[in-house]
Amino acid sequence: MSGGAAAVRKRAPLVLGLLLLAYIFNYLDRQILGILAGPIIADLRLTDTEFGLLSGPPFAILYSLLGVPFAYLADRTSRSRVIAVALAFWSAFTGLCGAATSFWQLFVFRMGVGIGEAGGVAPSYALISDYFEPRRRARAMAIFSLGVPIGLALGTLIGAYIAHAISWRAAFLVMGVAGIMLAPVLVLVVRDPTKAHHAGAAPIGQVFPMLARKPVFWLLAFAASSSSLCGYGLAVWTPSVLERSFGMGLLERGQFLASVILLGGCTGVFAGGWLADRLGALDRGWYARLPAIAWLITAPTFAAGLLAPNLWLAWPLLLIPNALNILWLGPVTTAVQHLVPQRMRATASASFLLINNLIGLGIGPFLIGGLSDALKHSYGAEALRYAAVACTSFYVLAALLMLMCVTRLRASWIEDAAPLHH
Repeated sequence: MSGGAAAVRKRAPLVLGLLLLAYIFNYLDRQILGILAGPIIADLRLTDTEFGLLSGPPFAILYSLLGVPFAYLADRTSRSRVIAVALAFWSAFTGLCGAATSFWQLFVFRMGVGIGEAGGVAPSYALISDYFEPRRRARAMAIFSLGVPIGLALGTLIGAYIAHAISWRAAFLVMGVAGIMLAPVLVLVVRDPTKAHHAGAAPIGQVFPMLARKPVFWLLAFAASSSSLCGYGLAVWTPSVLERSFGMGLLERGQFLASVILLGGCTGVFAGGWLADRLGALDRGWYARLPAIAWLITAPTFAAGLLAPNLWLAWPLLLIPNALNILWLGPVTTAVQHLVPQRMRATASASFLLINNLIGLGIGPFLIGGLSDALKHSYGAEALRYAAVACTSFYVLAALLMLMCVTRLRASWIEDAAPLHH
């Protein structure tokens, strides 16, 4: 290993830690809306459909569509600076959500959060690929992906406590200010390890056509999208299921969900990356096979947990799918990185995220909310619970699509061309 490459590897843990912290804020700012559903719906007098609309399309459309140009900008300029500016932007709009006094104001502010978060994830994937050698890459991606369960858990817990002690508006404000304070630290500490990708970045019009010609890309994207449709929907609505069907108060819901998400999610995400690195070195097909197996277990256990007769049974049943439903993050994000050459990776990740989030985040919360309103005449307060259970069927579809990737992934995998240069 050259001296420059050794220096890059030495800085890698610090960079990964800061990117993880930014990603925690990314998901924290999303999940906080779910735990605050009760007081927001009551204060702004919203229906489940309207709240589902706030939780999905306004955020998802801009988040998904702008992710590609922001990633291309990161490939051409500085990935680390794009991430820092994005963090400051979405945190500012998170704070503004606390000032909303109507459905439409909150709708606009959530759109602002989506615009900012569009610039955070894909450039982070590309930076991690630059800092970590292939044999450690899925584990690094998995550690970064711990931002999902940690952010979801902290958003649930901190949001519940602040809302209980002060108000739901204060919860948004506190989270927004904290994120803004982290942005300058990213600018000062995180550096792109090589400038080679700036000059050599492929035109945006070359990246997507290369991906589009590979059936495995579409299968990976639609499999992840099917999983995310259910995952995002349940993340938003499970707090309300616990309130309506289990009679839990705000703090109880926060503590219950934080424990399930943190313990289950962190275990699942890290296990996915560790297993993918070990098994994927022997057979690239494991990067797809692992998520498929996990989703086939996720569907029935999630449904059973939501339908459990009491909380003592619901907790262990929900712990299992909260571990397995996001096991895919390390393996699949790594696989997408290896469908294109290194200079195209941020843009390739954004293309994948465009499909995943447009379908998953854009449809999931809105679908469950709309289905809940449609079922209220027949099921009353239990309508939301049955709407959430119905959504778990998308995990089965995700598993079937992912199994179709196994053979194709072996044929489409592109190895790193050369070691990094400082």
